[in-house]
Amino acid sequence: MPHSSTFVTSLAALLTVVSSSFLHAGEPIAVAHRGLLKHAPENTLAAFDSCLALRLGFEFDVQRTRDGELVCVHDDTLDRTTNGHGPVAASTWQELAALDAGSWFSPRYVGEEIPRISTILDHIRDLGDVDGVYAVDLKEADPAVASQVVRMAAERDILDRLLFIGATIRSRELRLAIHKASPHARTAVVVEQPDDLTAALADDSADWMYLRFVPTTGQVARCHDQNRPVFVAGPAFAGQEPDNWEAAITAGVDAILTDYPLELAKLSSGK
Repeated sequence: MPHSSTFVTSLAALLTVVSSSFLHAGEPIAVAHRGLLKHAPENTLAAFDSCLALRLGFEFDVQRTRDGELVCVHDDTLDRTTNGHGPVAASTWQELAALDAGSWFSPRYVGEEIPRISTILDHIRDLGDVDGVYAVDLKEADPAVASQVVRMAAERDILDRLLFIGATIRSRELRLAIHKASPHARTAVVVEQPDDLTAALADDSADWMYLRFVPTTGQVARCHDQNRPVFVAGPAFAGQEPDNWEAAITAGVDAILTDYPLELAKLSSGK
């Protein structure tokens, strides 16, 4: 993309020290919600490639077009983040490829495109950190879409870097379908509150625990004792939440999903 390389180069030069903190054992992986959405248009290669340059994980959304292409758009409709209109599912890939997905954010990103999921997976393969977490937010509980992503990731030998979330966290049937597509795929189950943890740990369809609260060291240890890494997300972590981030880091979580991964990285590197 015309604007992605400039953004990646300049930001990487400024933040190399920050990003390298996530290579240290025992520190959680920062997972950038829809990429670096505060610095580049969300769910575009500009936002994702910046994360890859900084060795940050990221989360990306998956939807299917009318003609079966898997694309990265968060909303059901195109109106908010492109110059197009109407439902994503009613459009063909050719129609989406002609849209501008960057100028709404800044004139600097005029011409930024909606990426195909295959392209995002190529970039993870070619540029991604082998220890990163790349969270696949399936917008619908569609086993066919999930299985297609699994196959594409397996073909690129990056399936072990992906974590399936979105509709996955609330649908046991979808988790089972993902594991049927490949036993090496990783899925997460939601844990809304501490009282739900026991039931979640008993669910053999989930590889990760997806916590929407700030856990204690003991709660994280319970998950780790059953070989279940802990991914924390939701309102307690998405915004500027240094106290909650610090508590989660101290508790030993494995990944944190946030809109502010750079600020989280600074906090983590200072511990």
